[in-house]
Amino acid sequence: MDSVTQIVLGASIQGAMLGRWQGRKALLYGAALATLPDMDVLLDYGDAVADMTYHRGFSHSLFVLGALALAMTLVIRRFGPPAQYSAGRLLATLALVLCTHPLLDSFTSYGTQLFWPLDTPPVAISSIFIIDPLYTLPLLLAMLIGLTIGLQRTGLRWQYAGLALSSLYLASTLGGKWMAESQLQQALQAQHIEAQTTFSSPTPFNTVLWRVMAIDGDQYYEGLVSWLDSEPPRLIALPRHASEADQILTGSTQYERLRWFTGDRLRFDLIEQQWVATDLRLGMTGYHPFRFALAEQLTEGEDARLIEHTQLWPTPPAELSQLQALAERALDAHYAISLSDLAAPLSLPPHQQR
Repeated sequence: MDSVTQIVLGASIQGAMLGRWQGRKALLYGAALATLPDMDVLLDYGDAVADMTYHRGFSHSLFVLGALALAMTLVIRRFGPPAQYSAGRLLATLALVLCTHPLLDSFTSYGTQLFWPLDTPPVAISSIFIIDPLYTLPLLLAMLIGLTIGLQRTGLRWQYAGLALSSLYLASTLGGKWMAESQLQQALQAQHIEAQTTFSSPTPFNTVLWRVMAIDGDQYYEGLVSWLDSEPPRLIALPRHASEADQILTGSTQYERLRWFTGDRLRFDLIEQQWVATDLRLGMTGYHPFRFALAEQLTEGEDARLIEHTQLWPTPPAELSQLQALAERALDAHYAISLSDLAAPLSLPPHQQR
């Protein structure tokens, strides 16, 4: 999730747990501590694929953060000032502030390595967009009120209420996920598509309108589905070029790393003589932010040369008019927009892409 959300979540947790003794400082301590896992963005692995796939790695591991919470508790109890609350309460607070950060991240589509160093795939429940005001606002309001009036009885109640409301909303996103997946399965059956894997995620800033996707070999299918829809989504077919890319990119560590990190939900295109891999899970059709040139093919028929150090491939910025169209589609099942209307920026003229 975005940094503001992580800050207010950590603040409300520590405020609810220790605000009675620490006062307003509890909100500030929790806000600062909650940002700690994202400090891994300062690490440069020298390669864009590595930067993406190692983010939310060790610093988001429940094992690492649990051990850190224990170490911090021991240090604070040994060298800090005497406190009226128990060491167990302090440990629980620090563990909750630290570990709720990656747990919340795991509800997004990016992928969080909760069990590092175990070689398990990243957890991506994909039921909430990376920025969702309905989740953040109750916590933000609770934090602001706590800073204003303090954390006595009323201030504490606001922390409890903010945490309860945001948690209930997060739980409700799983209902949206179930709806989207159910509608997708009906659409696949209606169109006689045998999918190897499926995916669904909410569109930006809401959980009413969902983007659904199914992969079938060298093609993938996408559609939009809303809570207000009365029939399954219309799926559009798009090329994936996975078989060709598999032959060309054999031996590429970035390619294998991306397949593992994304669950093989990738598209490949030859653009300007470079084979570009697109992570289909993130963003919207036509506006996927994570794209990487993995190999260079100067002339047709020539063996491609693997690129050792990849960089992010430029993506056109999303247009506000299309975000507005998505909002109208979310609230009106009969609004005439589909993912085919958004796909154009992903494609280039034939002489530039195949």
